[in-house]
Amino acid sequence: MIREWQEILQRAYESLEPEYRSFLESDNSYFPSSSQYFNAFTTLPRHKVKYILFGQDPYPRKESAGGYAFIDEKVQTLFSPTGLSKEVNRATSLRNFVKMSLVAKGDLEKEDVSQEAISQIDKHSLINSIEELRINFEKNGVLLLNTALIFTDKKSSTKHVKAWRPFIKILLKELEEDAPKLILFGIHAKELKKRLSLDKFETIEVEHPYNHTFISNEKVLKLFSPMNLLEK
Repeated sequence: MIREWQEILQRAYESLEPEYRSFLESDNSYFPSSSQYFNAFTTLPRHKVKYILFGQDPYPRKESAGGYAFIDEKVQTLFSPTGLSKEVNRATSLRNFVKMSLVAKGDLEKEDVSQEAISQIDKHSLINSIEELRINFEKNGVLLLNTALIFTDKKSSTKHVKAWRPFIKILLKELEEDAPKLILFGIHAKELKKRLSLDKFETIEVEHPYNHTFISNEKVLKLFSPMNLLEK
């Protein structure tokens, strides 16, 4: 963990209910593991944070959840000779995000985001791994955080989101002076605005990327176009 996060995270962690902290410290069935769920704070220094991207909760697959919102660790490559890789095509949210990024970059038209159209793009200047995507997010100052930092099963997702809310509250309170912009993906993330005081922050609320409309949402395109997330 980067030193400048340590004190903040300690206070935020101590705000969790004692029973829930006990669960986190003794149970090993959840993922990402206790050694991974703070990973977003190990690679992006606090002073470089310009945005916090709040997803919903970790991927419901152990091999995919690595402590970063929206980064599917199971994905090896983004592209294939026929367009997007099979791994990306199976991950609906990531698939739509990559398509949106190609539209934002001007490589695709909104009207045609098909595999055939993607296969015809010159990809020599594009990244081709999920790790490179994470690095590009962080180069733009985007902290990749979920509203719940762990996953056990789908029926418990709301419980975990609620349990982590005190942590998120303390974290955001500590960051008020820096006032990073908050990117809220989907229902759980937007719920933060109802449950917490976010008056000191600019919030950007959009549908979750698993919705096909995300690809052509003008607000989304305007936000991510300058970031050039797919450029090497």
